[in-house]
Order: sequence, then structure tokens, then C-alpha cells
Amino acid sequence: MTRVERLGARDLLDAVLDPGSWQSWDTTPQQVAEPGSPYAEELVTAEAKAGTDESLITGQGTLQGRPVAVVASEFRFLAGSIGHAAAERLVLAVERATREGLPLIGAPASGGTRMQEGTNAFVGMVKISAAVTTHKNAGLPYLVYLRHPTTGGVLASWGSQGHVTVAEPGALIGFLGPRVYEALYGAPFPEGVQVAENLYERGLVDAVLPVEALAEVANRALNVLMAPREGLPDIPELPKETLPEVPAWESITRSRRPERPGVRMLLKLGATDVVPMHGTGQGEQDRALLIALARFGGAPCIVLGQDRRHQTAESPLGPAGLREARRGMRLAHELKLPLVSIIDTAGAALSKEAEEGGLAGEIARCLSELVMLDAPTLCVLLGQGTGGGALALMPADRVICAQHSWLSPMPPEGASAILYRDIDHAPELAASQGVRSVDLLRDGIVDRIVAEHHDAADEPAEFVARMSEVLAHELGMLLRTDPAARLAARLARYRRLG
Repeated sequence: MTRVERLGARDLLDAVLDPGSWQSWDTTPQQVAEPGSPYAEELVTAEAKAGTDESLITGQGTLQGRPVAVVASEFRFLAGSIGHAAAERLVLAVERATREGLPLIGAPASGGTRMQEGTNAFVGMVKISAAVTTHKNAGLPYLVYLRHPTTGGVLASWGSQGHVTVAEPGALIGFLGPRVYEALYGAPFPEGVQVAENLYERGLVDAVLPVEALAEVANRALNVLMAPREGLPDIPELPKETLPEVPAWESITRSRRPERPGVRMLLKLGATDVVPMHGTGQGEQDRALLIALARFGGAPCIVLGQDRRHQTAESPLGPAGLREARRGMRLAHELKLPLVSIIDTAGAALSKEAEEGGLAGEIARCLSELVMLDAPTLCVLLGQGTGGGALALMPADRVICAQHSWLSPMPPEGASAILYRDIDHAPELAASQGVRSVDLLRDGIVDRIVAEHHDAADEPAEFVARMSEVLAHELGMLLRTDPAARLAARLARYRRLG
């Protein structure tokens, strides 16, 4: 394994916070060792070695001018281990950040629970988890930077609760430290597993970033997460256009063009402060589903987008993608942010793996969680809208549809195969099933259509500009609505449909 340089707590603060802005919150730690005991001597030695009086330091500073609270481990103090005094310091800092309404940055680097204090220290991880959860329940952001190494109870508590979690390149990150594993099992831990880059590939962290990039990414994330929900500039509604009559099959054909703009182009050209996220945070990732923090016209949101670029016949949208979508729904709930879902899928996976991965159950859970979500919701039908994989992201307060987008229980070719045992009747069935944007508007399934001139694939930048202007207006209007009335209207809407 490549050797990773350990970054001290104060080095981290110097690299991330504005110069001269750090204010320590720490007081003299509680005495936890019998005076004159070997453990007391260890603590004295650790303090001299680390230059800190405990295994973590806490306080506040400014990050690109924004006040933030920080809890950072000092690994040189008894391997960053957490005993009673360190746990109490951490909890007091999290509680203060919550009281003062500050976003919190956690930067662990630890071997876990302090063995010298045993079970009493071990159960202290519960109060740490409770404090972090209370902070998040207040709608305040919690960002985590996993440093080298982060293991044990620290990873299993405050190291794994971030809204956004990134890791230091090459960092050792794992629950059971490799030295302990080898002592217990008589063999080295498999190489390359407990490494930041592998965790990223498995969807456990959102990014792997050097410390030099941390301030800029954290600032972008906080621009979204701490953005005002009230007093936003009024974005005028884009005038609605008269749409020419286009057969359903022609719209379907246009929606399948590879040049058609997707969620990535919408974010790149139409949004600001975009911070991509990655995976479920629980060991899965599906590139067919994109999660990001973003702002449209100043309005902050969580974006869930079906990514046309990463859906192929060999790799369609699967159960893991819908579990990623549910992560985004949880974030919207915790952070009290609007959720924007982008539908653009040729259909969810039809495979042994998808069935065994619980695809149907994930569609059901997405539907139930999204329709009941207490945050404002906005859905965009951007391209193809095939089957349960599309419907799973649709229930929303407002539904916007690109002119040549469509929604259907299955591809028209599939409907033709069921009814006629061929695919030749697909255009006929597309016309009769009411799948077009104008049909969806007539039936109350969508609320407005964004025109394409003559096809979004031929004017991607212009189309994205129109769509992003509509999104900014709609988000601004949703943020002004009463939450209880908004949810009641959403439930009434879907009670009428179908």
C-alpha cells in the first residue's frame, strides 16, 4: 500500500480555513487517568508529541468568509483514539454548533475507541451519534473529510454520518484495522479494500479529494446547503408557447437521439454551485443515477437525475440507482431542501440481478417516499420516460415536461409485442396510449411544457437555458408555499389521477 502522509489537525485547519479565523472552543479536558498511573504518563507523553491536550480539537473559523464549526482529530495523540474526555469535547462542540446554527465539518483520523478506557469509552460513541443526528435534524449541514487513517468506532459513528462525505487520497478507511484483523485471523487483510479510492468505487464516499481542493468544494456545497429559502429573487415565468402538432412516435424518436441534452448538460449550463455526489453511502453505486447539490436561479436543491449517458443495454438503471435516489430524498428531508427529479430512462433493468436486488420493491419505496416527502418537489420529464423506473421519480408538487419527452408503462415496442406479437404496431400504440407531453398536460399529469425548437438535440444550449429558467421560477414559487398545504395538494393531485 502506498504510504500516505498523515495530516495533523492544525495543518488541516491552516489548509482549509481563512487565515487567522480559527477560534478554539476547547477547555482543559476532564481528568480520566489516576494521577501517577501508567495511563496518566501516556497522556502526558501524547500531549508533548501531538502538541494538543487531547485527540481532537474543536472550534470555529471562516471558510471563504462563511462561519463554520470544525471537529478535527489529531492522530499523533494516542492514534486519535476517543476516550471519555475526547467524546465529551466532541459532543459539546456539536451541540454548540447546533445552538449557533453553524454548519459542521468533521475531519476524523483515528484508530477508534481508546483501549485504555475500555467499555466506558466505547459506549461514548452513542452520545456522539446522538449529537450529530440532532444537528442534522435541525436542518444544519454536516460535511465529513475522512483522513488517513479512519477506523473503528470513529468511522462507525461520526465518520459515517455526513450529508456529504469525501476522503483523503490513499487513506486507510475501514471498520476493523488491518493490524487487529491479522492478530485475530492470522492473515493480512486483503489489499486494496480499505482504501479511499475503493470506497469511492463502491459508493461509500462521494469523492476522493486532496486537502488543497477541500475548501473550494466545501464552499460550493455550503452555498447550496446554507442558501436562503426565503426572500429569493422573483424569477418571472417564461411565456408559454403554442406547440405544433407532432405525432407521438416522432416525439419518441426524437427523445432517443444521442445528441439530446441530458441531466449533465442541464447542470453544467443551467445550474450553479453544482456538487456531484456518489452512491448510496451504503456500498452501492449506479452510474445511471446522478445525485448532486445545485442551485437554479439562486434556489437551492437536491437533484436526482437519470443519466442517459450511462444507461446502456448492458448497464440499464438498476435497484442500486433507485436506492441512490432514496438517499437524495433523505437528504432533502434532513436538509429541508427542494428535490428536483429528472426522468430520462429507456427503462429499468430486466435481469436476474435486478429481480434479486429487489427492483420492484425499490420502485414502490421511491413512490411512497417521494409522494410523502415533506420537502418541495419538482419533477422534470427530460427525455424518455419508460416504465416503473421513470414513474419512481415522478410524484411531485409540480411536473415539467420537455416537448418531446413522454411517459409510458413500457416502450411502445413492448406494448406492441404484448398485443400483436410484433413491434410493427409501436407507432399506433404510442398514439393511442396518450404518452406525449401534450397528452400528459391534457390529463393533468404534467403542469407545463417547455418547447423545443424544433428539437432539443439541435439547440441544446438554448433549450437548457429555457428549461433552467422554468426550474428557477418553479422552485421559487414552491419555496413560498405553506408546507402543509403543499403536501395536501400533492396528495389530492395523485388521488385524482389513474
